[in-house]
Amino acid sequence: MSMLYPVQNDRRNLLDLSGFWSFRLDPNDIGHTSGWPSGLEEARTIAVPASWNELYEDTRDYFGVAWYEQRFYAPQGWQGERVFVRIGSANYAATVWLNGAQVGEHQGGHLPFACDITGQVDWQGENRLLIRVDAELTPTRVPPGNVPGGVMGGMMNSYPSANFDFFPYAGLQRPVVLFSQPMTAITDVTVVTDINGADGLVTVHVEAECDTGVGAIQLSGQGRSWTAALTFDNGQAMAHLAVPEARFWCPDDPYLYQLAVTLDDENAAVDRYSLEIGIRTIAVQGTEILLNGKPIALTGFGRHEDFPIHGRGLNMPLLIRDFSLLKWVGANSFRTSHYPYSEEQMMLADREGILVVDEIPAVGLFFEDGPDGVAARLKQCRQQLDELIRRDKNHASVIMWSVANEPLPPHLMQRFAGGDPPPLDPATTAFFAQLIDQARAQDATRPVTLVGLHGCPHEWLALSDVIFINRYYGWYVESGQLEAGFAALDAELDELFAALGKPIVLSEFGADTVAGMHSNPPEMFSEEYQVAFLRGYLEVAGRKEFVVGLHVWNFADFKTGQGIMRVGGLNLKGVFTRERRPKMAAHFLREEWTTKAE
Repeated sequence: MSMLYPVQNDRRNLLDLSGFWSFRLDPNDIGHTSGWPSGLEEARTIAVPASWNELYEDTRDYFGVAWYEQRFYAPQGWQGERVFVRIGSANYAATVWLNGAQVGEHQGGHLPFACDITGQVDWQGENRLLIRVDAELTPTRVPPGNVPGGVMGGMMNSYPSANFDFFPYAGLQRPVVLFSQPMTAITDVTVVTDINGADGLVTVHVEAECDTGVGAIQLSGQGRSWTAALTFDNGQAMAHLAVPEARFWCPDDPYLYQLAVTLDDENAAVDRYSLEIGIRTIAVQGTEILLNGKPIALTGFGRHEDFPIHGRGLNMPLLIRDFSLLKWVGANSFRTSHYPYSEEQMMLADREGILVVDEIPAVGLFFEDGPDGVAARLKQCRQQLDELIRRDKNHASVIMWSVANEPLPPHLMQRFAGGDPPPLDPATTAFFAQLIDQARAQDATRPVTLVGLHGCPHEWLALSDVIFINRYYGWYVESGQLEAGFAALDAELDELFAALGKPIVLSEFGADTVAGMHSNPPEMFSEEYQVAFLRGYLEVAGRKEFVVGLHVWNFADFKTGQGIMRVGGLNLKGVFTRERRPKMAAHFLREEWTTKAE
């Protein structure tokens, strides 16, 4: 399946189906056998894109099956083309019908999928599109939920019982669109860039639905353009361009070139696809991350796609505001914790010069349920990684892939407490080795990591090109004892580097903070404590040349499950409130990352 982002041009068409849809809950899962694929009766109205959880009183804690319906007329001018419906995200599984006929299905949320509906379109009348979304939290899904004895639902008594500390928003959370393309079409474009002195080198690999044929690429920018011919063999073609005196993409100058790819037939364009690209390189050398051959330190946050009412639904104005605040505070990067973010967010990161560590939804992975459960999750992780890389491989902003966040090793509490657990099962290390090897095979141009929590086995961390660790000394451990926490962090960083010899990024560190709560001397949950916590971590990291990145947890407060540790069902570690009002910590980081950096 092509993962190209749909575009409108002289050869392709696009129709956005966002808006009001019909919606019906199906708690007993009877819809499929009760005629619902042909249309919904007794439905209510819902907005797409949006999470369903905060839109009605009875949907907040609903994690079962629900149905969506939209009706549309197909443009007459699209006849003779191939027509698709593309769903930007359906959490966590979806089945699609058009006019009563099943046209596709997909497992896994947060990533797009498309269904070919060419043969089912009614060109004379109204079309009925039905999407069944299954949001059930199960141990064998990625991310998992309802895990017996799981960290959140079991140990922390959180509800809903997800195996992760954020709310499992459900529904059609990104746009649903119709698009058409020629019967003979471009199906994939892969762009790889390099640098030779002052020149940029651009290699473009194109796949198309043809055995042989010709085409061309054209790169435009800086008031100039460069072209190269494409010759297809078995549907594959490649071309190379050299760009003299190129502008290299970076946070200070996120310059984007326009790349146009055409597929021709007898000197006429059969298909055309365009995208923005940045010319840059990324590498890990010794204890440094190199952007365009120069060391760069990551400053920024872990974040969430989260906002009141629409939940994880795409909100373009919010993206603009968040990126404005990222720049205001002096951040140059973020991690897509803990799932792929919207394609629109990746495009904005390209334009704004924000570096992205791109993560699959593999959060809360565990190994206690036997080989069948582990194999089921590995299969989904491999699918999600494949889809993510194919979706985001051409974004200059994406500098690294992350294959997991805080996977839970066997005998976690013994490891967490610094005990002496039984030897690690090599099969668990092989699980992550397969994912990291897959990422490197699909994309040899970017480093790969996995993100470890307290007690993460060194065998897992050693697989990464850059060591990412989440640490909460002074919060979950050494609670209220900041100096003891800083000393523990200092010692562990030295120990990790001595053992692994790779650059380290502190990918999470933070303290829950109630906006407006103050204390002198600092106490937990006060704004003063959050500032003191962050200051201490920055000071410890600043003494370590091998620490090459700091991602504060979190950019903004976000919704999670209800529980004894989460007042109001919120994780309050944001330096901004959920509504994007700054806490004292935001001003502190701005001072550290902008004024002092100058």
